[in-house]
Amino acid sequence: MARFEREPNEYIEKVVYLNRVSKTVKGGRVMKFSALMVVGDGKGKVGYGLGKAAEVPEAIRKGIEDAKKNMVTITTAGTSIPHEVIGEFSAGRVLMKPAAPGTGIIAGGPVRAVMEAAGIKDIRAKCLRSNNPANVVAATFEGLKSLRGPEEIAKIRGKSVEEILG
Repeated sequence: MARFEREPNEYIEKVVYLNRVSKTVKGGRVMKFSALMVVGDGKGKVGYGLGKAAEVPEAIRKGIEDAKKNMVTITTAGTSIPHEVIGEFSAGRVLMKPAAPGTGIIAGGPVRAVMEAAGIKDIRAKCLRSNNPANVVAATFEGLKSLRGPEEIAKIRGKSVEEILG
């Protein structure tokens, strides 16, 4: 099997951000790469990771491995999310609003990658404050993790789903 041939896998893998960083040493500059990756199954499981290496493919591979380690399952309502939410991480803040079927993903690059990997088809999102890809992706995850469906809220409050939905 060739070195760069990839076996088909069940996950959607997206490169959100590739960064070339350099460290100045006695002999000159040493270049390295960092890759911010998002991995999802398209059915509500999604994770992100950061890989760093001297070569791009290696950084991407490490990022994918890291992303698979921190996968989370998110609550969805059909093709969208159950309610509006603001995710916060460091200076990154992301506002996510549910949208009617057929709207599509209205979001910037990093948020779009997360939504596509998670399998959310209709959503509106806006980055508030920082637009640093690492913080935006982390904030998106914080927001998605805090989503609660009507079943969960009904259970917490000790009511039926019909009472919650009104």
